Amino acid sequence: MVSRRKFITTTSMGLAGLALSNHLMGSILPFQGGFATNRPAPDKRNFVSKAVESLIAEVKAGIKDPELAWLFENCFPNTLDTTIIPSLQDGKPDTFVITGDIRAMWLRDSSAQVWPYIPLISKDPALQQLIAGVINRQAKCIRLDPYANAFMYGDEISYWKTDLTDMKPGLHERKFEIDSLCYPIRLSHGYWKASGDTSVFDDNWQKAMELIYHTFIEQQRKDNHGPYSFKRQTTTQADTVPGDGYGNPIRPVGLICSVFRPSDDATIFPFLVPSNFFAVQSLRQLAEIQENVRSIPEFASNLRTLADEVESALMKYAVINHPVHGHILAYEVDGFGNAISMDDANAPSLLSLPYLNCINAHHKLYRNTRKFILSEDNPWYFSGKAAKGVGSPHTQIDRIWPIALTMQALTSHDPEEIASCIRMLRNSHAGKGFMHESFHKDNPADYSRDWFAWANTLFGELIIKTYHEHPEILKSV
Repeated sequence: MVSRRKFITTTSMGLAGLALSNHLMGSILPFQGGFATNRPAPDKRNFVSKAVESLIAEVKAGIKDPELAWLFENCFPNTLDTTIIPSLQDGKPDTFVITGDIRAMWLRDSSAQVWPYIPLISKDPALQQLIAGVINRQAKCIRLDPYANAFMYGDEISYWKTDLTDMKPGLHERKFEIDSLCYPIRLSHGYWKASGDTSVFDDNWQKAMELIYHTFIEQQRKDNHGPYSFKRQTTTQADTVPGDGYGNPIRPVGLICSVFRPSDDATIFPFLVPSNFFAVQSLRQLAEIQENVRSIPEFASNLRTLADEVESALMKYAVINHPVHGHILAYEVDGFGNAISMDDANAPSLLSLPYLNCINAHHKLYRNTRKFILSEDNPWYFSGKAAKGVGSPHTQIDRIWPIALTMQALTSHDPEEIASCIRMLRNSHAGKGFMHESFHKDNPADYSRDWFAWANTLFGELIIKTYHEHPEILKSV
């Protein structure tokens, strides 16, 4: 098994020794001016949706630039083409979703990978069942261990089985990240709103949601550290946790500890601000389901009370006064008054908060924070010959993430900024026809991860949003 961390150094020379078959990725040929599809042959695709194929054809017709149209056609269906493992378990759909070049299912990635297909499920019953299967599988994963971020398929054994934490069979990695529990709620809520189907909200799902609530309460750490700790024998500092596996000290102020970031890197201050914002939104979405579907008003009230407490603490402890940008949101805080001013490419990020419906994009606090994020005052913002955008400590300095460029465009109301981001994304695929995890600011051919389905599907979501809201951009880029 290959770890996520081991893929940081993957470049256009290959996949660090991991063999990928044509069944999974199709025939990926260098870009030489031709635009033959890089998708697997139709009979080799893991799942085919008529609604998705119809939308691809419609959107492609509205894109003037053939390279951009080709890139969209390759990327948008990549999750369905290559990462879906559908089945029936106990008469119910069950869908395992690998992240791409790592054969494991992240709660975050799997939710984000299928999210852009949600608007199409009313037109495609098979697609609806597929996503219902993702929700069912995620609930089982959470019940296995709410502190785990990634899970194995079947009886496969994780590379990280020797981590110094409570590893169990079925876990790939046990890095606790708040967002790992928020994304399944977002997917469940979005699925319900789009389909009206409540069959996924069964006892299996309900028990998982109750675990999420109790885990968040534990990680407020009001009385003690809670049951979770994590250590790893590694030479990579961000792959293990200080403080004997519990993280650096915090003052319990109502915020929820996240020992790891969405990048799977350890936090410095355990109160991760964007993830706490995400928790507020997710708790309120879960309360809506509890009240209207499960008819458990007491639990709904408890969820809203926790959301209100976290939101109040964010306003008190997460807002800092930057010497250039004024009042902005910190990235991490500790409750003692210490804060880190930065943003990371992985979502939830501060940049992504409007995309996740956690804050209004026009709110002054977000506008100030956004200006900071997209400036050289953010230590993880890089500007080079090929592009300028947000990177991540996960891939070290001078490397820009397509996910961050896509998120910048998705949260923008400026057509020129959206067009600029799309151009940079189009010019960064290094002839492969797919998005990558990161690329060097001066040389897109120096990139990490050939097969990163979340980045691919998110890019497709951006192009579809642009097609509907700013079709003139796709006719001019």
